[in-house]
Amino acid sequence: MSKSSWLFLCLTLISTAFGLQASAQEGRITAYVASAVFALLLVITLIVGRRIKFDPVLR
Repeated sequence: MSKSSWLFLCLTLISTAFGLQASAQEGRITAYVASAVFALLLVITLIVGRRIKFDPVLR
């Protein structure tokens, strides 16, 4: 994986862990939204880095 993929993976895990540890509802929502955004960016970097192959032809 590229360095940016590792970065987004770490940020996703950290923000998810923070969301599980947060006591305030606003903190949890913010952490979960951040982890969703980081997870989306992780998937995008994996697709751009060609680690996930997209084959439109179903065999």
